[in-house]
Amino acid sequence: MSDVTTRFAPSPTGFLHIGGARTALFNWLYARAHGGRFLLRIEDTDRARSTPEAMQAILDGLDWLGLDHDGEVVYQSQRIDRHKDVAQTLLQSGAAYRCFMTPEEVAEERAHARAQNRPFTSPWRDRSAADAPPGREHVVRLKAPRQGQTVIEDRVQGRVVFENSALDDLVLLRADGTPTYMLAVVADDHDMQISHVIRGDDHLVNAARQSLIYRALGWDIPVFAHIPLIHGPDGKKLSKRHGALGIEAYRDMGYLPEALRNYLLRLGWAHGDMEIATTEEVLKVFDLAGINKAPARLDFDKMASINAHYLRQADNDRLAKLVLAHMREQKGWPVTDEAARRLQKAMGILKMRAKTISDLAEQGYFLVRKRPIPLHGKVAKPLKGEGLPRLRRLRAGLENLADWTEDSLNRFLQDFAQQEGTGFGKVGQPLRAALTGGAPAPDLGTTCALLGREEVLARLGDATA
Repeated sequence: MSDVTTRFAPSPTGFLHIGGARTALFNWLYARAHGGRFLLRIEDTDRARSTPEAMQAILDGLDWLGLDHDGEVVYQSQRIDRHKDVAQTLLQSGAAYRCFMTPEEVAEERAHARAQNRPFTSPWRDRSAADAPPGREHVVRLKAPRQGQTVIEDRVQGRVVFENSALDDLVLLRADGTPTYMLAVVADDHDMQISHVIRGDDHLVNAARQSLIYRALGWDIPVFAHIPLIHGPDGKKLSKRHGALGIEAYRDMGYLPEALRNYLLRLGWAHGDMEIATTEEVLKVFDLAGINKAPARLDFDKMASINAHYLRQADNDRLAKLVLAHMREQKGWPVTDEAARRLQKAMGILKMRAKTISDLAEQGYFLVRKRPIPLHGKVAKPLKGEGLPRLRRLRAGLENLADWTEDSLNRFLQDFAQQEGTGFGKVGQPLRAALTGGAPAPDLGTTCALLGREEVLARLGDATA
């Protein structure tokens, strides 16, 4: 068994956003590529903001992406007693101290520190708790070193140096006795035997602070790899203004999990000219050295292009099920069993022109439309004048067509236009209106073949009644 253990540690205060999904993917890939373990920890100590719905959305998102974790999910809120024990260990060793400053005193000192461009300092760092007023609440702070440097040899960012004089005495336990994020993360990563901490580079300064806690406890420091954040197409930090952020939104828009996984992989990681690759191919070459230092930009066109590739490769039965679910759940379209069978048979043709499941649903709508199809406005215009009687003659001819195949139908329609002494448009426009009601559809021979003889004749009968 490899000694590589990674983790994904989201806070369940919202959906699994695309940046978090990429972080989870990189952790999963690194663990799997090195025969190690990928663990999942839910950092739910913020009870006021953590919700069961957000927690489930994270689990569902990871499951949909195919990022399976090893062992049971670790819930940080269930480990608070352990976090407190670690704080007590630091107090007993003299690496931490009790700070009895009031909130007002803390605010005043912070203001002074900012004005003097120095870190926050507490007068209780070198005072005894015996000097505290009776009954005064206190926090527990780490006694950070004042001299020297803290160096992070980051596997993505390179060597990053922090002056210890700029690092303040961070709070380990709040006044109510609950642990802070900094303490909990270090204790949990140590106990879960995390070897590599792969996360967003907004945590880079946290790596320095957490390193101080590791050293104070005499624990091994994990390997750090801080990934640049994802930016929007405009180069600015990704936010809601750039569109959908939650993984479930991309699923609902019709992206396949394997396509989104491939896109996220390329969004900040590279290996030669590898562009489209299976998971098996990626696992043979994935390493942290391939992660770029510069922020990646979200590119929806590229995402759709990669998804189109995976749609073309996907199993037709699987696609049909996804499209049917999209039609019923996202579009609210009722689909009969017979219409579902037509749709399934059409997948091989429709998927060649689509970029998303949503595209497939729109392109397949003509196959599942409920009869009679509404014909009014611009849609009904080709049926006016000679269009309607011509459509009746066309229906009569189609009733007698023995070979109901795409090629035969195309020949029949061309011959019918010649017999009518008119251009093909005068035949095709009313026919398309009657069959699709203006919905997108392939060429008319293909459309008739996909709908089938019975449905075509029925729709033409509705339109000419």
